[in-house]
Amino acid sequence: MGAARGAVRSGGGHRPIRWYGDGLKDGIPYLHDLEIGGRLIVVEGPDASGRSTQITRITAKLEADGHAVLNTGLKRSELMGRGILEAKRNVSLGKRTLALFYAADFADQLEHKIIPALQAGFVVLADRYVYTLMARNAVRGISRRWSHDLYSFAMVPDLVFYLDVDPPKLVHRVFEKHMSLDHYESGADLGISDDMFESFMVYQGRLAREFKSMQKKYGLITIDGSGGIEDTSAALQGRIDSYLGRHA
Repeated sequence: MGAARGAVRSGGGHRPIRWYGDGLKDGIPYLHDLEIGGRLIVVEGPDASGRSTQITRITAKLEADGHAVLNTGLKRSELMGRGILEAKRNVSLGKRTLALFYAADFADQLEHKIIPALQAGFVVLADRYVYTLMARNAVRGISRRWSHDLYSFAMVPDLVFYLDVDPPKLVHRVFEKHMSLDHYESGADLGISDDMFESFMVYQGRLAREFKSMQKKYGLITIDGSGGIEDTSAALQGRIDSYLGRHA
């Protein structure tokens, strides 16, 4: 959790949580009447798109402006994070089983980290959210409806950004940073190609198409992540400052 500098001031007053499910049967039942004062901002994007760098910069800017900030992301649950890493070592793991591992990881963080921070008025910055998980499921042949229903308990974020970077540029960045690609991150489990980098490019292209199809339904804001760090940062921070300013 980022250190809060000055008063907590996410703005907008307290309001009910909005869930992706429809009706009282969805969401987290005993939290239906809960109100929050903070804001949930999500940054999505493929591997090597610069998400972590941008979230670090956003965090520093928000804290300097007096906001308390919590950073979260996939595989960071104390309950499930280590279990996911161990499960992924089993390359024969079923696709639905892996999807449920990630859903449990997200649910634990939502209940015990994200919502409490929002209650306290924090700005929560999520390094990926359920959209990545749904896109991954879709390219592995899992029904989009099944994934949407699975995550009906997820709360609707205030802002969702998608850093759009072409797969060839991503591969260049992978080489540049000497990043390693595991079995699932490269899409090797799909049998696309024996060449891991070719598999990565095809897999990322499929994910990008899924994100494009989700853009309208889930309100994703596309940001060009192909340029320099400063340009991407200015585009992100400008929209965040504008949103927080309107809801102060």
